[in-house]
Amino acid sequence: MIVCEVLGTVVATQKDPGLRGVKLLLVQRRNTDGSLSGEVFVATDTVGAGTGEVVLVVTGASARATDVTKDAPTDATIVGIVDSVEAEEGAAGRRRLAIDARSGRS
Repeated sequence: MIVCEVLGTVVATQKDPGLRGVKLLLVQRRNTDGSLSGEVFVATDTVGAGTGEVVLVVTGASARATDVTKDAPTDATIVGIVDSVEAEEGAAGRRRLAIDARSGRS
């Protein structure tokens, strides 16, 4: 799974029948420091996420493994809305990560 932030909504009035009734959202990966990075991409939404929310995204075959996306032509699906993420510094010297997605602060 990938931790991402929802940047906006994608509207497509003409689309594959497998995507009818499915909400499409624009997302981008969030780094461990809370910053955004990488490619912006479209994901189908199965959980009712909205702009500004931090979400969990699955890709590949897993993106088509939900009740909503079964047989849909998608390779990225939002499967969760993140409330918070916490990771302590480990023996390997990894930095502390703390994201409170509800407040939008990292």
